[in-house]
Amino acid sequence: MKKKILMGIGAVSVVLIGWFIFDYLMYVSTDNAQVEGHFLLLTPKVGGYITKINVEEGQRVKKGDVLVELDPRDYQNVLRQVAGELTSIDAKKRDTERTYRRISELKAQGAVSQAQYDTSSASYSESKAKWDAVSAQVSQAQLNLDNTKIVAPSDGFIAKKSAEIGQLASPGIPLVGFVDATERWVTANFKETDLPHLKKGAHVSVKIDAIDGRKYEGKIVSISSATGATFTLLPPDNASGNFTKVVQRVPVKVSLGELSEEDAETLRVGLSAYVKVSIH
Repeated sequence: MKKKILMGIGAVSVVLIGWFIFDYLMYVSTDNAQVEGHFLLLTPKVGGYITKINVEEGQRVKKGDVLVELDPRDYQNVLRQVAGELTSIDAKKRDTERTYRRISELKAQGAVSQAQYDTSSASYSESKAKWDAVSAQVSQAQLNLDNTKIVAPSDGFIAKKSAEIGQLASPGIPLVGFVDATERWVTANFKETDLPHLKKGAHVSVKIDAIDGRKYEGKIVSISSATGATFTLLPPDNASGNFTKVVQRVPVKVSLGELSEEDAETLRVGLSAYVKVSIH
């Protein structure tokens, strides 16, 4: 019995050693990887008090959905003011245009002097320039009014909400953290010694730590031309005299291909992943 047990342990050991050797020769892998996606902080372009919040954190939204609304009354008043001014200038522009056309016809017949023609032309040009300027103000006022509503730029999820009703929103201050739902990929940081085994288009197997029993298939779409330490806020200065050799990591982008809506929701941005790349 003891001999059989030892033989069994030996057989298992041989199988495990053989599997590790096979895995080492056929694949390179890393657990320094995470799920990525398009995410951004939505900020208002105009200021105002928040009057309505239509979303909650974790909510799925469609492109064009209104997420946050600001008090529009100030911008409505400005729009009415410049629109009224444009109406007045428009009437004057049409009048000077008619006069200019009549004077032009009479000028061709020799019935008016050059001075009269020049005066009419200058008056029309001035009224047209004023109309163009006020028309631009109307367009800007309408744009400001439209910007009192913060909308979803695409289908996605509300990852963070820092807006409250009654809060004074300022231009450029983020109110909503938004994650796009159309694409997910994995950024895997491989050791520099693994680079000879990596190439674009290579088949990749991805496991997500937070998702048990599911394996995603993908391929390498790009390999960074610089290590991750190159673009840090304080890159290492190897000429300082305190050099310690550290194996550098190179970011590799792995595409996960077409994903269902459920996969896009499950693959939350920032989740840790384990990536294995076939090198043969």
